[in-house]
Amino acid sequence: MATRTSSPPRKRPSGSQARKKPAARKPQPKRPQRPRKPRSSGPGPISAAFSGLINLLRSIWFGLAGLTGAIARSIGSSAKELDPAQRRDGVGFGLLGISIIVAASVWWDIPGRVGGLVRTITSGSVGILAWAVPVLLAVIAWRTLRHPDRNGPAGRQIIGWSAITGGILGLVHLSHGVPRPSDANPDAMREAGGAIGFLFSALMVDLLKSPYVVAPLLVLVVAFGLLVVTNTPLHAVPGRLTELRDKALGRTTEEEVEDEKPKRPRHPKTPVVEEFESPLVEGPDEDRQVPARVFEVHEPQADIDDTGPIRAIEPIPASAEQLALASDVIYTLPEPSVLREGTPHKARSTASDEVVERLTEVLEQFQIDATVTGYTRGPTVTRYEVELGPAVKVEKVTALSRNISYAVASAEVRILSPIPGKSAIGVEIPNVDKEMVSLGDVLRSGKARSDHHPMVIGLGKDVEGGYVVANLAKMPHLLVAGATGSGKSSFVNSMIGSILMRSTPEEVRMILVDPKRVELTAYEGVPHLITPIITNPKKAAEALQWVVREMDMRYDDLANFGYRHIDDFNKAVRAGKVQLPPGSERILAPYPYLLVVVDELADLMMVAPRDVEDSIVRITQLARAAGIHLVLATQRPSVDVVTGLIKANVPSRLAFATSSVTDSRVILDQPGAEKLVGQGDGLFLPMGQNKAMRMQGAWITEAEIHSIVEHCKKQLQPIYREDVTAPAAASRRELDDDIGDDMDLVLQAIELCVTTQFGSTSMLQRKLRVGFAKAGRLMDILESRGIVGPSEGSKARDVLIKPDDLDQVLASIQAG
Repeated sequence: MATRTSSPPRKRPSGSQARKKPAARKPQPKRPQRPRKPRSSGPGPISAAFSGLINLLRSIWFGLAGLTGAIARSIGSSAKELDPAQRRDGVGFGLLGISIIVAASVWWDIPGRVGGLVRTITSGSVGILAWAVPVLLAVIAWRTLRHPDRNGPAGRQIIGWSAITGGILGLVHLSHGVPRPSDANPDAMREAGGAIGFLFSALMVDLLKSPYVVAPLLVLVVAFGLLVVTNTPLHAVPGRLTELRDKALGRTTEEEVEDEKPKRPRHPKTPVVEEFESPLVEGPDEDRQVPARVFEVHEPQADIDDTGPIRAIEPIPASAEQLALASDVIYTLPEPSVLREGTPHKARSTASDEVVERLTEVLEQFQIDATVTGYTRGPTVTRYEVELGPAVKVEKVTALSRNISYAVASAEVRILSPIPGKSAIGVEIPNVDKEMVSLGDVLRSGKARSDHHPMVIGLGKDVEGGYVVANLAKMPHLLVAGATGSGKSSFVNSMIGSILMRSTPEEVRMILVDPKRVELTAYEGVPHLITPIITNPKKAAEALQWVVREMDMRYDDLANFGYRHIDDFNKAVRAGKVQLPPGSERILAPYPYLLVVVDELADLMMVAPRDVEDSIVRITQLARAAGIHLVLATQRPSVDVVTGLIKANVPSRLAFATSSVTDSRVILDQPGAEKLVGQGDGLFLPMGQNKAMRMQGAWITEAEIHSIVEHCKKQLQPIYREDVTAPAAASRRELDDDIGDDMDLVLQAIELCVTTQFGSTSMLQRKLRVGFAKAGRLMDILESRGIVGPSEGSKARDVLIKPDDLDQVLASIQAG
């Protein structure tokens, strides 16, 4: 967590109002650095095999526990929507197994040493009530599986059930005359309350000397246990007793009578209007907040602690129900240890304090009544806060942008006036000692662990050092742009890595378009893909048209069954509430989220600009409720690539470093991206916000990507759909019948246009020595086959086929 660091004092210029400085604090000694343990060379083969066996047994255990918990929660309707973070299926499953073993030993006297040992322990502990132990364990297991959210902490349950058991057994032991282990009859204690009853009764009898005083006390112990287990405060006991009486007698409470009054009818599928939700995941970065260390004004620079806090690796949140692939297949997500830790965060550094001094000198030289009150240090950029004196214009500080850049020796100075939510001017200056933000740290943060949505991704860290986590389903579409080397491809890798780390293939499916053929090849073969990675721009355009058809099909289902969002439809399908018409042989299944990632939009817009733009606009306008989300990335953010229609329908933007302010305005509709420092430094403008936030993108290495992909590929093989890249039958004009005997001329025309990369009717007329009508007809045939683009007046047509693909195109024309 970033801390706010105050600057050292400076002298005020003449005429300014003096401010009282706080008293100096004594310098504190440096905290000794904790020595790091040397890394081992890796586990041996025996350790690896043993670890694999443990992981297999663990997966089987939690799979069976999850299935049992799902069955228990499916009975009725009050426990189906339980938050996965509150489920305790493993504990409940274990208690259920113990209750079965005790029942078999006590009730049916199973032979063997294990059965005899269990009978001896049970009867010796609880005596005559040994028959009730399996029932008690089954009740606790049921409560744990079905309503763990109502049970409270485990310590409270242990105290409550111990008080109930001890109090009842103490009363039983007291009614049998309080037998003791030293009595002549060795079976006397087993015929009474056992060892537990003896502890709760004999000690109190010895102390108070009267069983008539001990019995009421034991009743109070039982009552105390009931209050603890049911989480009932003492003042709420009368109300609970009234509810039990009314329920037993079948009476109706006043609240139920009020609910039974006739209300205005409302359509059952009409959702309640909710307030706007930001794509950013809110919440603390960590589960436990550590108080921030405040650096006082007079604290000397020599005492700066450059070491970050010692962190413990937290697990990445796993999906609770992982039985989605098949009835006999359990899909496990990658282990959190696959992603390594990043650089520890520094709350303060000597370099940042030196920048404070230089900023203070600039303000003094120009005689501006302003003070550098502190800074918040991020991984790449530090934001310095400048507070103005009375009657000082903001423009006096913002006009010093070039002077500040000169003073701090950095050309990437960005000034915010003001900082959102503060009465201060922000001066963002790149750090000399930068920190690396690991994707593993972002996914292990408190924000990521608090949201179990399958489309949540880790973005990075903001300027204040807080983690940035966003939900792709709420964006609902994203435009990413930046120059070469700015961090655009790293973001795409982090986004896909987040999906693979958190989601199963039946929760999220993906279409990856990589015209450059080198960026996304590492993900080939993962089970989340719905088609092989697309590298041909023409096939990419056809895939976008397939997405439009898929979107229309999903909307048909939503309209036919009366739902407005794919989440509501999927929930109804899982609950068995969606009924197909009689005679239908279709098998309904929940629709997965569909994520379409285009790594280079410019290549697609060069091949088929009209078709690509139409498909993108239609998808971005309508696909949100259908669970289809689009991520467009480009390194050429010009107006002919990112058109006005595309910008109008892609509300969320992420800009990395650009080469000009014009490119920044194309992406964000505002300047700022031209002053970013590159290597993951970006401006994120989510839907619904008018001010871009600066962040450092998360980093994932190629080795980590390889480990994640190999884990996913071992779990399941991808199931591709062949119709994704197939051209639609109605998408082109069929002119096969009109070719007739002109096949040779058509092939020559294709070869001329592709080899010269020049599509002109007059050129065909001249080269092939045909008339203008024949040349125009040949050009129409080439357009229908996707060889050239549409006519643009007197200009030559765009040639859509590269020379490398000429042989394949000629063969397909001859075969078709």
